[in-house]
Amino acid sequence: MTVTEHSGGAGESAGRQRPKAAPDWVNLSDMDFWAGPFGEREDGFARLRAEWPLPYYPEPPSPLPGGPGYWAVTRHADLLEVSRRPEDFCSGRGATHIPDFPTEFAEFFGSMIEMDDPRHHRLRRIVSRAFTPRMIKKFEQDVETAAAAVVDDVAALGSCDFVTEIAARLPLKVICDMMGVPVKDYGFILDRTNTIIGVADPEYVPEDADHITVLLTAGAELAALLTELGAYRVENPADDVISALVNGNVDGERLTADELASFFILLVVAGNETTRNAISHGLRLLTENPDQRALWLGDFERYAPTAVEEIVRVASPVVWMRRTATRDTVLADQAVSEGDKLLMYYWSANRDGAVFPEPRRFDITRDPNPHVGYGGAGPHFCLGAHLARREITIMFRELLGRLPDIHMAGEPQRLRSSFINGIKHMPCAFAPAPGV
Repeated sequence: MTVTEHSGGAGESAGRQRPKAAPDWVNLSDMDFWAGPFGEREDGFARLRAEWPLPYYPEPPSPLPGGPGYWAVTRHADLLEVSRRPEDFCSGRGATHIPDFPTEFAEFFGSMIEMDDPRHHRLRRIVSRAFTPRMIKKFEQDVETAAAAVVDDVAALGSCDFVTEIAARLPLKVICDMMGVPVKDYGFILDRTNTIIGVADPEYVPEDADHITVLLTAGAELAALLTELGAYRVENPADDVISALVNGNVDGERLTADELASFFILLVVAGNETTRNAISHGLRLLTENPDQRALWLGDFERYAPTAVEEIVRVASPVVWMRRTATRDTVLADQAVSEGDKLLMYYWSANRDGAVFPEPRRFDITRDPNPHVGYGGAGPHFCLGAHLARREITIMFRELLGRLPDIHMAGEPQRLRSSFINGIKHMPCAFAPAPGV
């Protein structure tokens, strides 16, 4: 694979130097690279960081019109710089997709992730005010109850699919309870979120399907559910986020119906998928590193804070996010033109040896641990980072406390995606224990 031409963005001048061909030893636009062994992926990114920190790649095939390509931001320092310069590298032209989607389409699925200030600030401010201290405390207590119930249901079995029976159930229940979604709709939401995240995976969407239509249908069905719930909560308010958002306002403002539906899609997709995969990778890492497992088992509370951060660093559930240059500028000594796309590879930055000693080592005592698993510094740092940490901590407290020998019992089935470092299925085994 080579790239010999790059037309640049709208601001490109006729004399602009064209980027060199990307290295042929790592093809970030090839799905086979992402489906390969983690060790090969680590080797590839290590070479990029050392020899070619800002390569330029062609866009992968897409049903939408493609652009000339994108810059791959692989180093921790460069990724932080992009995150801290939203005036130079914006989110409003696309954040979770490489092709240029219509703005309405992008915002429908990405909500505030796909916005820049002042719209981003307005939406984030309104949403943040809905999470009052009292409501947050209630959610934290609910996580403990939900995690205990998840373990209760599998404790006597001795084995199960860790992803579907444990890792996926906790964040799904927590998010649904937080939003006020009835239990009867849990399966519906899980199915639609799997479709949205797994649109490139034939387990969830047939390869010959019209992927755009599938995405729009899944999103529309989630939006319709939210619209129905929102209308009900206007007349019957409860102690949940939907009630707070449809009945409250911040400085005289509230979310529009479209903004509320879009935020709901973001919350149930991002809040469910990323935490599910962090928990799944957590068990994989503890199984593959028995010394770290024994250390954590020996004093769970002491090591929980650093163990959770290390799980998120190594798992890097979100592999990349996109930004777009708003003007001609420079990054990592490379001239970047207005309109150029950049993919910030969190997965690579979290293995940068310039920041993390022995970056391939899973070390639950690692401190400091300035990973970018929740995004880099800047306006788009993950709004749900605190809740995600809480869920991971409580889930492993329940698992290691009640099923101390639980372990991965077979190869995990990975999601076919370059965007989400997902695990679809993973067998686990443990000594059966009584439930409640």
